[in-house]
Amino acid sequence: MSLLKIENLNTSFFTYNGEVKAVRGVNLEVGEGEIVGIVGESGCGKSVTMMSMLGLIPDNAKVVEGSATFKGNDLTKLSEKEMEKIRGNEISMIFQDPMTSLNPVFTIGNQMTEHVMKHKKIKKAEAWKIAIEMLSKVGIPNPEQRMKQYPHEFSGGMRQRVMIAMALVTNPKLIIADEPTTALDVTIQAQILELLKKIREEFNTSIILITHDLGVVADMCDRIYVMYGGKVMEQGTANDIFYNGKHPYGWGLLRSVPNPMSDMREKLKPIDGQPPDLIQPPKGCPFFARCEHAMKVCEMYMPEMTTVSPTQNTACWMLHEMAQKNKEN
Repeated sequence: MSLLKIENLNTSFFTYNGEVKAVRGVNLEVGEGEIVGIVGESGCGKSVTMMSMLGLIPDNAKVVEGSATFKGNDLTKLSEKEMEKIRGNEISMIFQDPMTSLNPVFTIGNQMTEHVMKHKKIKKAEAWKIAIEMLSKVGIPNPEQRMKQYPHEFSGGMRQRVMIAMALVTNPKLIIADEPTTALDVTIQAQILELLKKIREEFNTSIILITHDLGVVADMCDRIYVMYGGKVMEQGTANDIFYNGKHPYGWGLLRSVPNPMSDMREKLKPIDGQPPDLIQPPKGCPFFARCEHAMKVCEMYMPEMTTVSPTQNTACWMLHEMAQKNKEN
């Protein structure tokens, strides 16, 4: 059963230079207790898709078309007052940078209890007790003492744990983790990822993991969406994407990261070229200009999603029956 279903979502930024079509017809689904990864290089629309759903886009941006249905409600149609009941309560977000996500002039206790009191409508003493319990669950030692400290007294990894505790303290149905390990060292990254897995198992919480780190999604996610140029290029299980990927962009991403099974002397192969200009997005496939396998049809027409298997869909003209016949000949 789907907890969240995004259909044909289009979000644009209206700037002095023109309309930036940042998200273009995204379809995405998350089931209960599922971890879903969204991968792609910077600027492909990963974070903007989630911000659009939560109503966190800036004043110069607008959801032009589409819907984001959460538990039967289209979030894009709700007022700000209605969204406040869902955002931070039923849907929580862990932002990219733990160093700047916490207010430096308030203690951790003040920030956590304010969040709990707002959504749970309880007194401060009870909120304080709940916050201490949650800090303990995310692995912060001496939580009673830590509640009285300020963000600068915490390491980067500990701040990220605080952000996870704040996201969990209202017992949400869905957590959106936007690059939760980017600013952390490798050891702390592994601890944070294990913590997210534990959260899913203990609370049956659905998680959307936004990242450019393919190693993270391989280990964490049940299903993966690959985005490029504001569109979903491919979606499937982790096995589908890593071992049976059908889109050239996905192949390029895999070739550009180290493979522990390959020859030590094998060089990494970056994806040549630049992402498309989304003020004037290409008519066809956004990856056309950088694709080694591009055909004339790719430049003029965006391919529809092709069903590769019951769990995998790919938007690529190479999967069209005419292309397959030419390949055989």
